[in-house]
Amino acid sequence: MFNTEIRELSSPELYKVSHAADAERLSAEELIAAVGRETGVKVISIKIPADPERSYVLTVRKEEESKAGEKKGEKGDEAVKGSVPERAKGKAGAGAAEKPGPPSRGVQYMVDPHSGKILGSSADKNAVSEFMQVMFSLYRWLLLDRIEEPLLGELPNRKLGSYISGTATLLFTLGVITGFIIWFPQKIRNWKQGLKIKWNANWKRVNHDIHNSLGFYSCIFLFLMGISGPQWSFEWYRTGLRKSLGTYQSEDAPKPESPKSNITAKNGAKSVLLTDYIKSANNVLDYQGDLTISIPADPADAVLVNKTKTGFFAPVAADKVYLDQYSSALIKSEIFSEKPFNERVSSSIKALHVGDVYGKFSKIIYFLACLIATSLPVTGTLIWINKMKK
Repeated sequence: MFNTEIRELSSPELYKVSHAADAERLSAEELIAAVGRETGVKVISIKIPADPERSYVLTVRKEEESKAGEKKGEKGDEAVKGSVPERAKGKAGAGAAEKPGPPSRGVQYMVDPHSGKILGSSADKNAVSEFMQVMFSLYRWLLLDRIEEPLLGELPNRKLGSYISGTATLLFTLGVITGFIIWFPQKIRNWKQGLKIKWNANWKRVNHDIHNSLGFYSCIFLFLMGISGPQWSFEWYRTGLRKSLGTYQSEDAPKPESPKSNITAKNGAKSVLLTDYIKSANNVLDYQGDLTISIPADPADAVLVNKTKTGFFAPVAADKVYLDQYSSALIKSEIFSEKPFNERVSSSIKALHVGDVYGKFSKIIYFLACLIATSLPVTGTLIWINKMKK
């Protein structure tokens, strides 16, 4: 949940820059050229933060990795944002240890916008990044992806761990639902008793109230975590969830055509700078936020600009604009808040699961709900033992 914050706290020199207030920044073109020369790889996107004291983030990816990523597409077992990169399959793919490979989404370089100096990259290893990778492996696959030999027939250990964690999540969600049903007072007039803890009662009553009341307060958030989680473990669940939301598309369904630039105007068009794209995007998306410009490889493709709001309560969902490469004219805009409700929910499944749907605010709420969830098996077991003694 706090993966990003923990990583940034451990290496602030990668994300924070300090210069005089009147210090000039290099142009986006100059930064892209500098990173290209340093890495020898093509820059595919640049993130320009709203905060002037943050570094820029430039993403690079080799051409063969780009093609592989396009073929792979979005898989159900994708890594949670900012966590351990996708791993290349080991030999035979049937439980062999998965060796680290190049991230399909490229490598991110943090760059000082004033000097063009590369401060570090997402591929750099340190104790904290290694620890967070272990945490993610434990969370998703119970560390089974790190075991060489298959434990169950020919089933890959990573898949086995995913099945176990997915099944546990389904049982957890069932527990949340049945717990709410049990909580709901048989007599409506006594509903207030389920919302408070009687601290001056005996320990059995206090334990019961803690389980009952705190479980109720956290149930909606625990339900959202639980109902969204199994889609990364089970194909049938992912399909069913998308069908329920009305956003399912079969693999053989034709993909919607991406917006295109007016390539016929290429030769006669004046040179367009990234600042022109930024100005055009800000004219449509008139609010404070972080911009990410994706640089198209195909001369016919449109330039994609994502913008996310900043702030403690800011939603994680980004608005998008597609711009003509040769004129920076607006081709298409996708405002998240204007999408149908089912599409907004479907595209926010990961955010609903990990708790950053409304930035740091929702992360803190989810964190408290998780602490309560950790106590529920303990208080619930004590209730069960006490009832067994009667």
